[in-house]
Amino acid sequence: MPDEDLSARIEAVRGEMGSRLLILGHHYQRDEVIAVSDLRGDSYQLSKLAADHQQCRAIAFCGVHFMAETADILANRPERLAQRNGERVTVVLPDLTAGCSLADMAEIDQVEACWRELSEVIDVAQLAPITYVNSAASLKAFCGRHGGIVCTSANARAALDWALAQRERVLFFPDQHLGRNTARAMGIALAEMPVWDPHQEELGGNTREAIQDGRVLLWKGHCSVHQDFLPEDVEDLRRQYPDIKIVVHPECMMEVVEKADVVGSTGRIIKAVEESPPGTRWAIGTEWHLVNRLKHEHPEQQIHFLSAVDCICATMYRIDLPHLCWSLENIAAGTPVNVIEVDAETARWALVALERMLQVA
Repeated sequence: MPDEDLSARIEAVRGEMGSRLLILGHHYQRDEVIAVSDLRGDSYQLSKLAADHQQCRAIAFCGVHFMAETADILANRPERLAQRNGERVTVVLPDLTAGCSLADMAEIDQVEACWRELSEVIDVAQLAPITYVNSAASLKAFCGRHGGIVCTSANARAALDWALAQRERVLFFPDQHLGRNTARAMGIALAEMPVWDPHQEELGGNTREAIQDGRVLLWKGHCSVHQDFLPEDVEDLRRQYPDIKIVVHPECMMEVVEKADVVGSTGRIIKAVEESPPGTRWAIGTEWHLVNRLKHEHPEQQIHFLSAVDCICATMYRIDLPHLCWSLENIAAGTPVNVIEVDAETARWALVALERMLQVA
């Protein structure tokens, strides 16, 4: 079916449901999905905005699985349920295969096994777990139960500052690059950042001494999009355009971050472009759809993609107009599909870790 017809059907549902429906579009989404979204932003920002929307009773999250989980936790937290007399906000993910390879690199069984192993080497009462928001609800709940916190790429430093003020060490998962780049900016030495590989048989591939000397224990995980940017990409573009400014996401590897002019979250990248004068030349190291959209929205600037290869979030790309239309029409018919509902116990502890983040960020 042509995109125009699908968009018309989506608009028909929107017209029927009005403010009771919110369609959330992550920055990395394809343009045709963004065009029909009510709100556009990063994962946590979208979840919070939707949860604070008083009239909303259904959310279609055009993102990936962990994002829909976070939206469900925030939209259906106890005080919100009380305001709605117990009525839940239905959260759907238009395509259940839209996962996140980064989130999948740290599973709850692996993290719990890591914690048990660490308890034999260090005092885990002095270890604070931090999970990046790009993780399953079960890991957020783990942090809630163990005195830890959730972070985003925008507030990772605040979360690390808070954690290290509470305890001697941090276990940071699942993105090693965000953890390493943030800790280095705080003056923590690489020698104090051992990497825990969950696929190694003993101590994540580390010696007892490395663990005991560590302050920030990093999980061996990475974003498949940002991992593809290389320091050679920066060098090549600087040779071609000596005046170019490089802005990258902190999920990029340390060697790329070291060569960048600006390092920041998706929101920081967008702001850097928006606030720059006409004629500024940028090379941007983040997901292709966002970079391409910025290029079209800011023709007064010269915007380049940092890599010669288009780095696309393949799982996010699984959300398309046919899946969105199908899910919305089922919501309107009272037969919602692909509903994401986090169990009460997991949601309770995950919310503890999320609320700690709000207090310190």
